[in-house]
Amino acid sequence: MLKVGVFGTGHLGKFHLNNWKQIEDVKLAGFFDPSDDTAKEIKKEYGIRRFKDADELINACDIADIVAPTTAHHDLCKRAILQSKHVFIEKPLANTMAEAKEIVKLAKEANIKLQVGHVERFNPALLAAKEYHLEPMFIEVHRLAQFNPRGTDVSVILDLMIHDIDIILSLVKSSVRNVFANGVNVLSDTPDIANVRMEFDNGCVANLTSSRISMKKMRKMRLFQKDSYIGINFLDKKTEIIKYKSPEDKNVFTFDIDTNHGKKTIAIASPVIKENNAILAELQSFVNSIKTNTPTIVSEIDGYRAMEVAHLILEKISHNQIT
Repeated sequence: MLKVGVFGTGHLGKFHLNNWKQIEDVKLAGFFDPSDDTAKEIKKEYGIRRFKDADELINACDIADIVAPTTAHHDLCKRAILQSKHVFIEKPLANTMAEAKEIVKLAKEANIKLQVGHVERFNPALLAAKEYHLEPMFIEVHRLAQFNPRGTDVSVILDLMIHDIDIILSLVKSSVRNVFANGVNVLSDTPDIANVRMEFDNGCVANLTSSRISMKKMRKMRLFQKDSYIGINFLDKKTEIIKYKSPEDKNVFTFDIDTNHGKKTIAIASPVIKENNAILAELQSFVNSIKTNTPTIVSEIDGYRAMEVAHLILEKISHNQIT
């Protein structure tokens, strides 16, 4: 039985509490939250113990689930790793690159399991797309959200775009060569809307737009590669594939086109989406990694790489704003 301590029981922390209760061989040891009002609410709703001292909860658990504000990630994570506890930590991995680098170093030295909460990796629309051979050479992303004062302590890059940065880095098996970025502070002190162009050594180009000043929500990614197009709607949980028809394509809509190489048959497929609870899936996968001693799906290295690109983007935006 793995004992879990949840650090931070705000909006997202409550989702974690609900999902931990559904996983076999896991027991909630308690929670840590500095807010007395929040703690009172959690104790009443979940009937679990509140720890007023973070180290006491770390000592009482096998897994530290860190859902606290980003500024507290490094401190809580470091304390847990030094006690040889496994760590699930929400994105972004840390508040600064120096903090992220130390977490990566400590996790390797302690030989513990660490997973970063890039929950979109578990979105069923993306999982359906991954059933196909993905080698994108051009990527277009739009992630738009309505304004919410909660979360504006960090830029739209670290709040929203980092999801797509992580996914793109996991799909494109090449190093980032260049990054171009522009952003605007609209209703907060950090960029609220940004447009980014990432260029990779293999020639792939990714254009990303993220905004938290939008009238409607949108979370779409379009992948273009040789002989096929893949559209992923993270919000509506839909995936569309347009490609040259192959013998294994069954029950798909097709039509013929004339090309310089003769007539070609185009197939349009809408893969069956296996509905899931993405937060439950990521926590379950973390538990499985611990039990089977296998790598986590979103490792501390993945979290570091996403942060590295995100901070490079912030530097580019800052430079462009000054000049």
